[in-house]
Amino acid sequence: MDREMKIRGLLMDPSTNSPIVLLKDVNGESMLPIWVGPFEANAIASEIEKVSTPRPMTHDLLRSVIEQFGGEVVRIIVTELKESTFYAVIEIDYEGRRLVIDARPSDAIALALRADCPIFVREEVIESSRSAEIRTVESEDEEEVEWPDEIEDIGDYKM
Repeated sequence: MDREMKIRGLLMDPSTNSPIVLLKDVNGESMLPIWVGPFEANAIASEIEKVSTPRPMTHDLLRSVIEQFGGEVVRIIVTELKESTFYAVIEIDYEGRRLVIDARPSDAIALALRADCPIFVREEVIESSRSAEIRTVESEDEEEVEWPDEIEDIGDYKM
C-alpha cells in the first residue's frame, strides 16, 4: 500500500550537517526523513519558496521535456529503503500508457513539486525506516540527537 505524503519541512541533520527532507503522511502522523544532497535540497527549497531563476534548472527542464512530448507526471513513489539508501520512481502518463522511471527520491520530489503531483511512500519503506532508526539508536555510543517536537516553517530553510 502507498501512503500519500507532503513535505513537512527541510532541516539540517545536527550530527552530519546534511539536509533532510521531512515527509509527513497526509492522513496520519507518520513522518519519513530522507537525507539529500545540498544541491537537491536547494532545488526543493527554491520551488517551495517559488524562487524564479533566470534560466531553467534541471528539474524545470525535465518537467518541460515531459510536457513537450505530451506526457504528464502523475505521481512519484518512494519505493524502497536498502542499506540506508532510498529509491523512488516517477510515474508518467504518456499516450495512455503508464511509464515508470527510476529516480533518486530527491530528484523525484523536486520534479513532483514542479509538476504539482502527489508524493507517495510505500508502507514497507516507512516500516523499514522505523526499524533502521531503532537499530541505529540502539547501536550508537554517541550522544542521542533530539529531534524538535515542532519543525520550523519551510520558508525558514536556507542553504
